[in-house]
Amino acid sequence: MNYNFDTIINRRGTDSVKWGVFDEDVLPMWVADMDFLSPPPVIEALKERVEHGIFGYPRLLEETEESVVRWLEKRHGWRVTPDDLVFLPGVVTGFNLATHAVTKPGEGVLVQTPTYRPFLEVDKNVGREQHSMSLTVGENGAYRTGRDTFSMAIRKNTRIFMLCNPQNPTGRVFRKDELEMMAEICLENEIVICSDEIHSDLIFSESEHIPIASLSPEIAANTITLLAPSKTFNIAGLKASVAVITNPDLREKFEGAKQGLVGWVNVLGQVAAQAAYAEGEPWLEALLAYLEANRNYLVDFVRDELPGVRMAKPEGTYLAWLDCREMGVENPQQFFLNEAKVGLNDGAWFGEEGTGFVRLNFGCPRELLREGLERMERVMR
Repeated sequence: MNYNFDTIINRRGTDSVKWGVFDEDVLPMWVADMDFLSPPPVIEALKERVEHGIFGYPRLLEETEESVVRWLEKRHGWRVTPDDLVFLPGVVTGFNLATHAVTKPGEGVLVQTPTYRPFLEVDKNVGREQHSMSLTVGENGAYRTGRDTFSMAIRKNTRIFMLCNPQNPTGRVFRKDELEMMAEICLENEIVICSDEIHSDLIFSESEHIPIASLSPEIAANTITLLAPSKTFNIAGLKASVAVITNPDLREKFEGAKQGLVGWVNVLGQVAAQAAYAEGEPWLEALLAYLEANRNYLVDFVRDELPGVRMAKPEGTYLAWLDCREMGVENPQQFFLNEAKVGLNDGAWFGEEGTGFVRLNFGCPRELLREGLERMERVMR
């Protein structure tokens, strides 16, 4: 089946955060949802369920669990069972819940910066200490983590490590040796790994996503992995996520931390998730080819047409991390918003190390990507 990702769909007036915050003359390229229709099987499954007309309390279906299990084995070579799954209304809910489950007051949460902002708020949400380490920037602008810097960031009271892989906002997909190093150090120091792998299906051709829990049974027993179809299939607003926890004791702690505050996945979210995992793979393969072409176009444009801006080629996600520190402007996000009418994420939102950066979402039709970049080029020249 052919999928047309070039179609521009008007999202204004649809309660979209991405398209509803800025003035109408601003082209929004910030919030991490895509400007593409969701896969046809998802839309059809939702239509069928809506036409039924009754939306009572849902039960978790075996078909939904099995679709997740099959997906993880087929796409990532990771074998889990339905018993390992805990369904949730969101990944952010999941990593806050994980911290409640495995830490006590006075203990610490380790994060790697720059990182997705909600990671930087877990310590305050849960009443814990924040322990952080800066990812190292290589000569080519790509971010990495090393044994010495990782070990030095750990304190005696560090009890949970928040891994983001693929990494948001930098687009890194950590290699097997990097994952093994981080996992081994966590095991040595009795630190639970909470791995946000929400972008794990959005990987470009030269890279491979390896679930950290798939490395060994020992690492799996020490890991809470958070997944969702939301980024992959553009259904973030339906709030369907899942935690994979193979250790029964750890899973029991995680479930117990809900304390009546965390609900289930709503009925339409479950329908969409099942349809996406069961029938959405052909659409995803077409999407990945389109996104990779968008990424390559973006890399070439930044290199050739945006003086003072640098970027490393993202290995995964549909997010680009643009280094604007040589532009000579105090706040590049405000500069592009006010002068070019392009809405981007302020890099400082991702931590101190993001000051002078912006994050750009290239999950959109090529014409919109081209328009946004040409607006940026005009004001810079």
